[in-house]
Amino acid sequence: MKVPFLDLQAATNELRSELDEAYRRFMDSGWYILGEEVEAFESEYAEYCESEHCVGVGTGLDALTLALRAIDVGPGDEVIVPTNTYIATWLAVTQVGATIVPVEPDEQTYNINPTLIQSALTKKTKAIMPVNLYGQPFDYDAVTSIANDAGVKVVVDNAQGQGARYKGRRVGGIANIECHSFYPSKNLGAYGEAGAVTTRDPQIAERVRVLRNYGSKIRYHNDECGTNSRIDALQAAFLRVKLRHLDQWNARRKELARSYGMGLLKISQLQLPVVPEWADPVWHLFVIRLPHRNKLQERLTQRGIQTIIHYPIPPHLSKAYEALGYKRGDFPIAECLTDEVLSLPVGPHADPAHPNVVVTAIVDCLP
Repeated sequence: MKVPFLDLQAATNELRSELDEAYRRFMDSGWYILGEEVEAFESEYAEYCESEHCVGVGTGLDALTLALRAIDVGPGDEVIVPTNTYIATWLAVTQVGATIVPVEPDEQTYNINPTLIQSALTKKTKAIMPVNLYGQPFDYDAVTSIANDAGVKVVVDNAQGQGARYKGRRVGGIANIECHSFYPSKNLGAYGEAGAVTTRDPQIAERVRVLRNYGSKIRYHNDECGTNSRIDALQAAFLRVKLRHLDQWNARRKELARSYGMGLLKISQLQLPVVPEWADPVWHLFVIRLPHRNKLQERLTQRGIQTIIHYPIPPHLSKAYEALGYKRGDFPIAECLTDEVLSLPVGPHADPAHPNVVVTAIVDCLP
């Protein structure tokens, strides 16, 4: 049995009639930039996230960048970021001209380690940007407490955590600002690029709205140098459809993750995901860790099982950031993870038999 990493077409097939209706509604509206579909999605997603405000933007990276701009982060400021993350987290800080201050992850959860944040704070720190990596919440209370004591904002990269909960609260509505990506492969994915910023602060929400629209509240009246990063209205219409099914799809992911956990538990070579008691993840990724990861991936590929490495190069060792002067050994935990992690198929439309197939293959492929 071939096992794809993620089947995006299956979601379209499941929702085709609803998506077709959303398309017709959009086309018949005669309004294709912002408008009712965007406003409706923003309202519905804010409610879903248990937040007050949602502002749709062009991409997840734009969400992070505009969020930082909305709280006036810029040259001379420092932003604390994880070493173990997709490079977009770092790029947002670079785009506003601020200084990146990397902090290593917790070795169990792979999310930013709150105990290391304190020593990274300086008088120049303006924000902390943690990530809900792989769909699992970081320790919001610990990070928020540190931020409040230091008088800095928490800007969350929630590109992978749509629907997750922390101590019963939905992520997206907990921190000062939370930023979302709706890239097609996300738990809530569009049919192209899209993103959003959620916040309880009306002033921050309004600032992001202005910044996404050329710095303008009123047409042709530009109050500041903004950008064009308005969420596409057709994508908003499609996201409204998918949002209604998100909890059900996340439940399917959780069942697949449970099957993986039970099947792989006794394999001593593997380190399985560790979920704190306060976390309710949505399993955007199911990531195992083991030495000689590449050999296992090659053998699974030969059996028709697709896996992905998230992520093979940590940001500090990427060519994009070579000017910062970091070298191998500077952040050993992140470097070790990039050498050892492997993401198994956990899409919401996977065949329920897939985990058993993957587990059997892993057992056969390991020495």
